[in-house]
Amino acid sequence: MSDEQLAMSFKKVGKQYLNGTTALDSFSLTVKKGDFISFLGPSGCGKSTALKMAAGLSEQTEGEISVFGRSPKQTLQKTNDIGFVFQEANLLPWRKVLENVMLPLELRGGRKAEVKKEAMRILELVGLKEYARAYPRELSGGMKMRVSIARTLVAKPKVLLMDEPFAALDELTRQSLQSELLDIWEREQMTILFVTHNVYEAVYLSTSIAVMSSRPGRLTANLDIDLPYPRIEEMRTSPQFVHYVEQASMKLEQKAGEGRQVDASYI
Repeated sequence: MSDEQLAMSFKKVGKQYLNGTTALDSFSLTVKKGDFISFLGPSGCGKSTALKMAAGLSEQTEGEISVFGRSPKQTLQKTNDIGFVFQEANLLPWRKVLENVMLPLELRGGRKAEVKKEAMRILELVGLKEYARAYPRELSGGMKMRVSIARTLVAKPKVLLMDEPFAALDELTRQSLQSELLDIWEREQMTILFVTHNVYEAVYLSTSIAVMSSRPGRLTANLDIDLPYPRIEEMRTSPQFVHYVEQASMKLEQKAGEGRQVDASYI
């Protein structure tokens, strides 16, 4: 792969905390520009740790992480190439929706009229233009998450890191936001790394799935999802979709050859 195609790479990355816990061990993964990669694995396997290190919010103890040829910390300090969406929306309750979305551009010293115009464009992108004057307390959980995504997108990141952003939502809202996220990904031409415990979600969203082992986390499989985009709702019941769900589930199993059903904590 040429450097022009490369968005991010993990090379034999390890992470050990001060208490002696090893979260990741010799974790390696190559991410091309435009990839949508889901990290799938049991709780505590280092999925979120890998994302935080890629964002420059934490440092590895071994190996090398590169984002567009720079270290994550350099990327964080010098560019707006990385955006991070957490599991909680973390909106400022005293600011209206529009003001929450404007915040990253305000902090960069943008002109107010231009900042407002771009924030409104992003709100329209996530389907919340009519709620620009609402306060977070007036929104549903799914709408708050859309605002959180909009606040991240307004800075125009090239790589979007998402740590279980839909985990607390009901299934219908979750599926709706999955489809909206794919629309945004294709329209904005971003690269996305997405942490989830949900096999169905990983298959529906991803160009490939990085399957991780129990702690210390290692990459045990990289499953390409050869389903066409755009991904439509009817695809969720197609034989091809079910096939990939079965494949991903089996790769999570310690005894895949025995054909046991995937543990419910993964779904």
